[in-house]
Amino acid sequence: MVRVYVESYGCSRNRADGEIMEAILLRAGYELAEGPDKADYVVVNTCAVKDPTELKMVRRIRELLDSGKKVIATGCLVHVNPEAIDPRVSGILGVKSIDRIAEAISVAERGEKLISVEGWRERNPDKLELPRLWKPGVSFVVPISEGCLNACTYCATRFARGVLKSYKPELVIKWVREAVSRGYREIILSSEDTGCYGFDIGTNLAELLDEITAIEGDFRVRVGMMNPNHVLKFLDELIEAYQDEKIYKFLHLPVQSGDNEILRRMGRTYTVEEFEEIVNAFRKKIPDLNLNTDIIVGFPGESDEAFRNTVELVKRVKPDKINVSRYSARPGTIAARWKQLPGWLVKERSRELHRLRLAIAYEINRAYVGRTVEVLVHGPGKKGGIEGRTFNYKDIILDSGEAGGFVRVKVERATATYLLGKTE
Repeated sequence: MVRVYVESYGCSRNRADGEIMEAILLRAGYELAEGPDKADYVVVNTCAVKDPTELKMVRRIRELLDSGKKVIATGCLVHVNPEAIDPRVSGILGVKSIDRIAEAISVAERGEKLISVEGWRERNPDKLELPRLWKPGVSFVVPISEGCLNACTYCATRFARGVLKSYKPELVIKWVREAVSRGYREIILSSEDTGCYGFDIGTNLAELLDEITAIEGDFRVRVGMMNPNHVLKFLDELIEAYQDEKIYKFLHLPVQSGDNEILRRMGRTYTVEEFEEIVNAFRKKIPDLNLNTDIIVGFPGESDEAFRNTVELVKRVKPDKINVSRYSARPGTIAARWKQLPGWLVKERSRELHRLRLAIAYEINRAYVGRTVEVLVHGPGKKGGIEGRTFNYKDIILDSGEAGGFVRVKVERATATYLLGKTE
């Protein structure tokens, strides 16, 4: 019996792709190994969003090959930088070819190599029509689309995922209903950009959320990242959908820069003012909104003034969490051809923004101390205690609680990254 282990990196979208491959392998008669050490083949489902991530993927593949494992490479890296894939791998599958994983191993067993890295124009299966492995846990990822409608000058992920393909609402609803019936209490809606969901099939995210919250059961929905330029097209409708108690009061809205000229160079088709308009509209109706955003520092052409504009935006808006990334040039992108900022300057700006984000996050979280909030218990935390998520998706460590249960918790302490509380 050939044993296979699938390890996925990067976003929740990739995690779902990994579970699809696991289900296909089981149906084909392969055995899923408990870890890479016990596997004959290791499927490395790669991420390539940033240069450091790519280097990590390359090292991991080499490490497995050097240890004598046979490796099948999948995921975004095989599209973004195929030259980085070690030629010793036993097969290469693009993100649109994961349904061929069993075939890839069968071919490898014959001493040959299957390479299938078609683009979205040649091959674009509806992944919600493929099987999934149901793993134990509280959360279940439901992809709602693949690809996007943007053309950011720094992004290489779109080379892998392609142009937007929204999955049929009835299929999304079917998967959510099935997940809830199996006991999952948290549904994570995943996509490269949930904000443009449905634009290609005559619907939108707000309409999908209304259908999901109509499903019977006690569960919560975490909506994935959405870009501002798309949210503006149905802002009021989206905020209305967010009023339902089943939707986490969590908004992941990347701004990337607080300077309009840098946003223009990035290919982001919105302004700083429009970003703030969305945030203010949400906060007006949802005062406890947990706002997460993304910022890239050191983008080509970012002057001192442009960076200061970003700092001032952060001070005005005060996001609960900021994912700060140092710009790294990705192969094939427009921005990679432009003059790059010196590394020392990018690090300096990154550190300044990191200190600011932690100070703001601590200030916000400290205001929760003394409050009693609803929490979905996830289970044992990585650093001890019981981990859970509040009604607005803040991470909280509890003294007790059963995974999958909803409990009332009094917040007793706060840090910049999580809360601590006692179950009532």
